[in-house]
Amino acid sequence: MKAQATKPGFFSKAFNLPILEKKRLAWVDYLKGIAIVLVVYRHVLVGIQRSVATAIEHGAHIPPVPEYLEHANMIFFSFRMPLFFILSGIFISGSLAKRTLKQVLGIKFENLLYPYFIWVTLQITVQILLGGSTNANRSWIDYTYIFWQPRSLDQFWYLPALFNTTAIYLLVKTYLKPPMWAQFVIGAALYFVSPWCHGISMIADWMEFYIFFALGDAIAPYFWHERTERLLSNGWLLLAITPVFFMTQVYYLAHIPTPGPGDADFLAIALIGCLSMFILAFRMQSWNVLRFLRVIGYHSLYIYVTHVFVAGLIRLALTHAGIHNPFVLLGAGIFFSILIPIMFYNLLVVNGPLWWMFAFRKEKPQPKKVPPATIPAATTA
Repeated sequence: MKAQATKPGFFSKAFNLPILEKKRLAWVDYLKGIAIVLVVYRHVLVGIQRSVATAIEHGAHIPPVPEYLEHANMIFFSFRMPLFFILSGIFISGSLAKRTLKQVLGIKFENLLYPYFIWVTLQITVQILLGGSTNANRSWIDYTYIFWQPRSLDQFWYLPALFNTTAIYLLVKTYLKPPMWAQFVIGAALYFVSPWCHGISMIADWMEFYIFFALGDAIAPYFWHERTERLLSNGWLLLAITPVFFMTQVYYLAHIPTPGPGDADFLAIALIGCLSMFILAFRMQSWNVLRFLRVIGYHSLYIYVTHVFVAGLIRLALTHAGIHNPFVLLGAGIFFSILIPIMFYNLLVVNGPLWWMFAFRKEKPQPKKVPPATIPAATTA
C-alpha cells in the first residue's frame, strides 16, 4: 500500500511547529524570540500606563502601575533594538554574496518597507476611526509622518530604520569598499551626531543604529566556526556574564535617566546587554529548552507589526469588563499579543486570502513531493 502523508493538525499549522524540525540556526530564533518578547512587553506596558493615567485624570480609582515594571522596561530598552540590528548585520554579507545589490535591496523593500506602508496606514486609520477609545490622539496629519517622522507612529519606526540602515550600509560597502574599521568610524560618528537630527526621525534612526549593523557584519565570520559556538555555549561563560549584565543595568538605571543615542555609556551598556543575550541564546540552543521561543522568534516580524493592535483590543476588552489589575492586563496583553499574530499569519496570510498584508507579490505554491511508488507486499493464495 502507498504511504499516506498525514496532514498537520490545527495547532501545528496555526503555530507552524514544523519549523522546529527544519535545519535552522536555533540561536538566531532564540535571539529574535527574546528580543520580540521584550518589545511586546514594552508596548503593552506603555499602553497600560497611558490608559491608567487617563482614567485617573477622569477620577477613576484604579491601581497604578508598579514602578518596578517600568524599571524592567528600561533595562530591556538598553539592548533589545540594537540586538535586531546586530542580527541583521550578521547575515548581510552572506546575502550580498548570493545576490546582486539590486536584488538584496528589492528583497529588503518587500520584507520591510512594504509591510511598513500597509500596516502603519491601517493602524493610523483604525486609531482615527476609534477616536477616544485608543491611547493615540491621531488626525489626518499623521499620514504624513509615515514618510518623515515614523517615531511618532508607535512601533513602526523600526521597519524603515532597518531598511535605510541596510541600504546605506550596502551602498557604502559596495561602492566605497571601506575597511571594517572605517565602517566603525562612520557608525560611531553617525551615532553621536544622530541626536541633532531627531527632528526628522526617518534620518536619525538609521544613523543611530548604523554602528550596530556594522558590528554584526564584522563579527559574522566568527559565528560559523565550531570553536565560537563552543565558547558561546559554555555554561561558565553565561555564569560569568550574568553579574556583569546586572551591574551594568543597575548603573544604567541610576545614572542614565534619559537614555538615548549620543551617550557613550548607553552604547557600552547596550553592547554588554547584546553580548549577554547572544551567550544566553547559544546556551538555550545547547539545552534545547523553551522551544516555543524559537517559534516566536521565527514570527518576530509578523508579531512586531500587529501586536499593538492586539494589545489595544485586549486592554479595552478587559478594562470594559472591569478588570484593571496591571499584572492581569500585562500578562494577558503579552500572551495574546504574541499568540494571535502568529495564528493570524499562519492561518490567514500564508497561502491565505490576506497574503497581500505582508507580501508584495503572492508566492507560488511549492509543488508537493510525490513519494516513490512502493511495491505491494506479496500475498499468498
